[in-house]
Amino acid sequence: MPIKVVVAEDSYLVREALTQLLGSEPDLQLAAVAEDAGELERCIERERPDVVLTDIFMPPFDGAEGIHAAARLRESHPEMGVVILSQYAEPSYALELLEHGSAGRAYLLKERVGNRAELLAAIRAVASGGSVIDPKIVDTLIAERSRVSDSLVGALTVREREVLAEVATGKSNSAIAESLFLTKRAVEKHINAIFLKLNLRDSDDVSRRVKATLIYLTDESGSPPAATA
Repeated sequence: MPIKVVVAEDSYLVREALTQLLGSEPDLQLAAVAEDAGELERCIERERPDVVLTDIFMPPFDGAEGIHAAARLRESHPEMGVVILSQYAEPSYALELLEHGSAGRAYLLKERVGNRAELLAAIRAVASGGSVIDPKIVDTLIAERSRVSDSLVGALTVREREVLAEVATGKSNSAIAESLFLTKRAVEKHINAIFLKLNLRDSDDVSRRVKATLIYLTDESGSPPAATA
């Protein structure tokens, strides 16, 4: 079965470019196109797509509508992948997108619309539960990380890396314990050790988990062109 995609974009030119791109791929099916956040919600409920490809900001422009839609889908339709297209090379938006887990989520700059291979790869990645971060965002994160340490993740033990990989999928401590055959207390100790080694001491637990996930993804990806988990 082809990957069913719903597109949400208020720019006519970008919508046309995405429509043509998706129509040219036999393994992808353009199910619907929305021009605003409200229409996107209706299209999702009607079509039940595998992937939502959405602009970060859309009418009514009362916030990062694309990211808010992704957060709601994490609760209502966790199996749906989401690719966010943004004109902002701002890591904080990517952090917000991945706040509740990186699985099935991608954050790309709008300039990637012209890069057929990268955009298609992101759609296919999130459809199978993968995660993609735009290379420019990765560059920023790697530069920031290198100012602190050549490789923070490299200082982790094998078990700590295993736990961090589970954190990067958005799992709770209980779910990590079950997956790795550990006690919940052991998982908590490992996560606290990870936060210390990654210099993540001064923020709340959710924020630290998100930042640890991004550090893990940048370490796994190395250099651009893509950061994929």
